[in-house]
Amino acid sequence: MLTDSFPWLTTTFALPFLAAFLVPIIPDRDGKVLRWYALSVAIADLVLICVLFWQKYDPQLATFQIAEKFTWIPQIGVSWAVSVDGMSMPLVLLAAFVTTLSLLSAWQVDRKPRMFYFLMLILYAAQIGVFISQDLLLFFIMWELELIPVYLLVCIWGGPQRQYAATKFLFYTAAASIFILVAAFALAFTGPGPITFDIAELGLKDFPLALELPLYAGLFFAFGVKLAALPFHTWLPDAHGEASAPVSMILAGVLLKMGAYGIMRLNMGLLPDAHIYFAPVLVTLGVINIIYGALASFAQSNMKRRLAYSSVSHMGFVLIGIASFTDIGINGAMLQMISHGLIASVLFFLTGVTYDRTHTMTMKDMGSIGMFMPKVFALYTTGVMASIALPGMSGFASEVTVFIGIATSDFYSVAFRFAIVFLGAVGVILTPIYLLSMVREVFYGSFYGSKEVPACDLTDPELREDFIINQAAVCFGTNCILPGEAAFIDARPREVAIALSFLVLIIGLGCYPKIAMQAYDTTTIAVNQEVVNAYGQVRQSQIVGMNLP
Repeated sequence: MLTDSFPWLTTTFALPFLAAFLVPIIPDRDGKVLRWYALSVAIADLVLICVLFWQKYDPQLATFQIAEKFTWIPQIGVSWAVSVDGMSMPLVLLAAFVTTLSLLSAWQVDRKPRMFYFLMLILYAAQIGVFISQDLLLFFIMWELELIPVYLLVCIWGGPQRQYAATKFLFYTAAASIFILVAAFALAFTGPGPITFDIAELGLKDFPLALELPLYAGLFFAFGVKLAALPFHTWLPDAHGEASAPVSMILAGVLLKMGAYGIMRLNMGLLPDAHIYFAPVLVTLGVINIIYGALASFAQSNMKRRLAYSSVSHMGFVLIGIASFTDIGINGAMLQMISHGLIASVLFFLTGVTYDRTHTMTMKDMGSIGMFMPKVFALYTTGVMASIALPGMSGFASEVTVFIGIATSDFYSVAFRFAIVFLGAVGVILTPIYLLSMVREVFYGSFYGSKEVPACDLTDPELREDFIINQAAVCFGTNCILPGEAAFIDARPREVAIALSFLVLIIGLGCYPKIAMQAYDTTTIAVNQEVVNAYGQVRQSQIVGMNLP
């Protein structure tokens, strides 16, 4: 039984954060001790989070829970204030789960293992810190803390263009996050009462619309960059294309969700009047994300870049759900965040598995590997089925819920709703085309249905000589590598376990989405009700695309 007097929620952040600083002094020569240490810390924190929420979190309450507050800078009202509610609790679990499995997927890291595991544990703590922060200034600090390890993880362990991709990520997200700091001070110093950065106390204040509108725009820019909303998305394909698989799992599985969480927590929660005006913009950008991301995916020959644009497309559903003004719509947005976090993580992990075998991300060079790696093929296909919203998978439950939310919203005109639903449906139709074509090209290649045996293009002199002497070259479609560079085997037990850990949850949420919804619907409904109440106080004739009284 967890005692009430101990700061357990703070410990969920402090455990991986403090454990990271022990990494430099742990005796280890080849990284084997460090990987067990980092994984043990991650598992311990995940177990602590699960036990804490099981015993202390009440899903029937819409308020902040497990609150812990310690005075930090009293002169300006800054405190170490952490807590969770229905919007943050599921994302804390998601962050801990995805990061723990990403550490397990990084089992073979042998280049600078001390720095790698140090950065991964700091990143673990920063993600938890973002979702549990109840103080706006603390939220900003955690937001900035997360940027540093991601930049270094991409820059050091990434692909050939890693420095460009890492710098672009850092420039986009760091520049945009300045608006979070500006908004924090503007909200803290505005209105009656003492200066405070406490999100719960700020939610009780009434801010003038003239202030809310520019602050909403600035915050949406900051969070839209992290969400990869158009036109702020261009960092994502580059980062995914160069990042290693464990880092890509966190990028797609957790970091994109930080942007959506920020919009729900700050834009909707603190600036409901401005949300009324910006909601049609969010819906429009959401459907543009869906269509553009799907169309851009067709043009990608790199597996990771295709999945990156797929993430851009799927996050469009989150924007639509957030701005739907319906309880079911915002619930669908939350479910889409959780669902996409799991689906994208398993797909990027399995993409990394194929890269370990083939040493290429170019799909046309991987043809016919399905016959050699049937387990990878089966797991990858299952993940793709979830991403294309196959019934029985979490992707179907979340996307259908968002569609119902926007289609039944009385706050938009019939023509506007029809256009959004129609265009969103077009994006849903495009998704299986670009994802299934990727599966065909990767696992069957351009030789699918042909009686001819794929011929390797042995243009490399070393490969050609080795092939002529002892027939030793290993060929995946048209991509040939030396046996010493290829793990020409199917998925290992560790890799199967990681993939199944994701897929079991994906199928479970698809068959019974109430498992997740009952944890957050009380909070999301309360937040949506505040926006609906604000809508009643705003002249509807001033809102583009909405019904007139």
